[in-house]
Amino acid sequence: MPSINLRLRVLIIIVMFLWAICFPLIVIGLPHAPHVTFATLRALLAGVLLLTIAVIMKRPQPNTLMDWFLISCIGLGATTLGFFGMFHASEFVSPGIATVIANTQPLMAAMLTGLFLKERLNQRGITGLALAFSGVLIIALPSLISETESSYNIGIFYIILSALGITVSNILIRRAASHIDALSAMGWQLTIGSLFLAMISLLTEDISTITWNGAFIVSLLGLALPGTALAYWLWCHVLEDIELNQANAFSFLVPIFGLVLGFLFFDEEISKSTTISISVIILGIVLVNWPKSKSDTPLSAEKTNQDNK
Repeated sequence: MPSINLRLRVLIIIVMFLWAICFPLIVIGLPHAPHVTFATLRALLAGVLLLTIAVIMKRPQPNTLMDWFLISCIGLGATTLGFFGMFHASEFVSPGIATVIANTQPLMAAMLTGLFLKERLNQRGITGLALAFSGVLIIALPSLISETESSYNIGIFYIILSALGITVSNILIRRAASHIDALSAMGWQLTIGSLFLAMISLLTEDISTITWNGAFIVSLLGLALPGTALAYWLWCHVLEDIELNQANAFSFLVPIFGLVLGFLFFDEEISKSTTISISVIILGIVLVNWPKSKSDTPLSAEKTNQDNK
């Protein structure tokens, strides 16, 4: 497992912060536009911006059918399913439940990367993921306990759909990052994903009900530009150099950044239990990214060795 240098750590933390600001921006914009239409505009604006920059900078474009297929699958997973589930879930579940379910994505990825990327965590890494997830669970516990609406099952379905789409797309991004230009790849996946979203929007929503006021425009630009275009571009760069499980562990920072933003701008309190939870999450991330010694062996390899004895 390669170590993460300071530059990569900074890039990953920036990405997690950018994704954290998306939650309040979505809340600000949702009252002013239909959900899927809002998601479509976010993805399309981000995709067109990245492609425009790629053309200006004369970056290489995908040139094989397999590359286009891979990018289309990433767009369907990360953008179409990811945004569709994320925006619809807000109708049915509290932020606490959304945070917990969304943060099962690194756990899903840890299982799938072993099958498709041959990237396996050792016991310390698995313990780290479990610790980080438990920290998120403790943070969201008050919302989980207070949830009484029967419709929350629908919301959970949408969040799981989003998490699965993002998980699969992250595996594909990791596979594509080595040979497809990051700027072009992310621009095309966002644009292609937005076309699928646009079809859903046209079939299910009245797009004329958008209210183009200041709050919606600020929300849309914040989501599309730093929250999506910049974040996905940097994320693709990160996955060129390190394993997905290592990078994904940092996604547990997203709810921490959310808490800090709430404390700074929305007068939300950070309790002692939350502080402990933050410490547990950080410890989990450190364990996942702890440099692996020669004696460290992935669990799957240990089992194989035992079976051969």
